[in-house]
Amino acid sequence: MSESVDYGVLIPLDVYFDDLDPYGMLHNSRYTVMVERAWNTYAFSLGFGAFEEAKPTHYVVKAVGIVFDLPVTGNGEIAVHLWTERVGRTSATTGFRVCSRDGSTTYAHGTRTIVNLSGETMRPTEWSEDHRAGFDRIQGPEA
Repeated sequence: MSESVDYGVLIPLDVYFDDLDPYGMLHNSRYTVMVERAWNTYAFSLGFGAFEEAKPTHYVVKAVGIVFDLPVTGNGEIAVHLWTERVGRTSATTGFRVCSRDGSTTYAHGTRTIVNLSGETMRPTEWSEDHRAGFDRIQGPEA
């Protein structure tokens, strides 16, 4: 992970040939895949997501909003800039930018809202203190 942003975290990723559309651009559906990969990388860095985890996290994506700013052309290196916008009792809204590896060029930006579920009931349940700390660590700019 890279820390070359003023807030949040910048996660380096690679674009592969099979991520591209017939015109050699990152396919629109792959932008959200990149965001999910970045979130997984961040969660794994905090110790979440391991198969042997005693209380696995079950969250579902409630909403994703994305605006495409510039095309990513060809395979190579990009990054996803992640930050926390709001954490509720059982849900969280986070912001993201799909950007150049150094964070200077934005290709797409948006928000993603997730809901934490109980593994037993599959009903919304409160975030653990560890999860809240993970969100707090990458708090975004004040609105």
